[in-house]
Amino acid sequence: MQRSYLIKPFLDEEYPQAEYGKGIYLYDVDGKEYIDGSSGAVTASIGHGVMEIAEAMKAQGEKVSFVYRSQFTSEPAEKLAMKLKEWAPGDINWSFFVNSGSEATETALKVAIQYWQEKGRPSKTKVLSRWMSYHGITLGALSMSGHIGRRERFVPLLEDFPSVEPPYCYRCPFHQTYPECQLLCAKELDRAIRRVGSDQVAAFIAEPIIGASGAAVVPPDGYYQEIRAICDHHDILFIADEVMTGIGRCGKKFAIDYWDVIPDIIALGKGLSAGYAPLAATMISDKIMEPIFYGSKVIMSGHTYSANPQSTAAGLAVLNYMEQNKLVEGAIKKGEYLLDALRILQQNYPIIGDVRGKGLLTGVEFVSNIFNKLPFSSEVNVTKKVVTKAMEKGLLVYPAVAGMEGMAGDAVIIAPPLSIKGEEIDRLISVFEQVVKEIQDELQVLGYFHSVV
Repeated sequence: MQRSYLIKPFLDEEYPQAEYGKGIYLYDVDGKEYIDGSSGAVTASIGHGVMEIAEAMKAQGEKVSFVYRSQFTSEPAEKLAMKLKEWAPGDINWSFFVNSGSEATETALKVAIQYWQEKGRPSKTKVLSRWMSYHGITLGALSMSGHIGRRERFVPLLEDFPSVEPPYCYRCPFHQTYPECQLLCAKELDRAIRRVGSDQVAAFIAEPIIGASGAAVVPPDGYYQEIRAICDHHDILFIADEVMTGIGRCGKKFAIDYWDVIPDIIALGKGLSAGYAPLAATMISDKIMEPIFYGSKVIMSGHTYSANPQSTAAGLAVLNYMEQNKLVEGAIKKGEYLLDALRILQQNYPIIGDVRGKGLLTGVEFVSNIFNKLPFSSEVNVTKKVVTKAMEKGLLVYPAVAGMEGMAGDAVIIAPPLSIKGEEIDRLISVFEQVVKEIQDELQVLGYFHSVV
């Protein structure tokens, strides 16, 4: 093979070359078929090779693919902003388009700080967050992230924003059980704000369902109602990071809709364009926009490709396609079917400690002892073993971390396109079961797996 100068995730590994995709399947140049069981990075939410999207992008490309946002607006950007207004809860009516989820959460951070400046309260500059969270790889987004593995190289450059434990009932950080715990994980936010001082805190950011840093951790009922009440009491904003969970992934338009809580700002990405073009958005409520609109009139953020007409045309086509094919509504029933099938595997293979999720965002956590939930040592690298063996068998799953500090713990996310059919879920589960069985058997022989039933 000719030497490659493309910087890939692991420089010493070889990657198959993708040739094309159709529906939930991807094909490499050798003709091998892969079930896209993770929608790439939980992104390709409507599947691959959808001609309606390609045609919309072609039509826009024949008109204009780029205009600079300080010189022009464009029809697809205007229409997509209006469509998102229809999708979003409450008075979250405004959209600032960017290119990635990291840019969306970082823009949310900046907007939150600017809001308080425009209100005459410039001391409110901190954005609190949870441990076991991931909000992006740029420095501002990484400062908000409680993902230890991704923070460690850059700690001297980062703010100490993570300060609250996650709502991780499988491994409760307070060693409590819901509902007797009285939502200590939510109430800890109140203590964190009081320690810092509410006059210093601009906002709290959280993923409604924890993604890559926890493998689809769903909070207990009442959690977000308590979070919203604490934010309101201390006069701080609530930012919902819906980069992974939004745009129908979890069976609602936005995952936060499960709890009937309305954030002040929402960050979107991934499924917004379903992988057809780089696109993300920061959605902002009327309440937040008002002092900016009547004050400086400028949100101090932006990128060369912000509100790009080619990307927004793709995003608009994706949302129209989802509405026409009722993919959001279908994700609930399909997700229940997928979760039920994974829970049957959990009963049969004690290496699976927990199965969780909502809609078509599901997580599987692996343990070396199911009785005490003991995680595998990080040196065993069970997650990589699972991901690698699954790929060998033609199934793509997404690596995630688990365990209380996100360091010693293994998990994967299974999040196929929302367009997946019932028989395709069955095939996905069949391959995944083969993977789990072989990994469990191998680890037992090596002496790493101790739970036998």
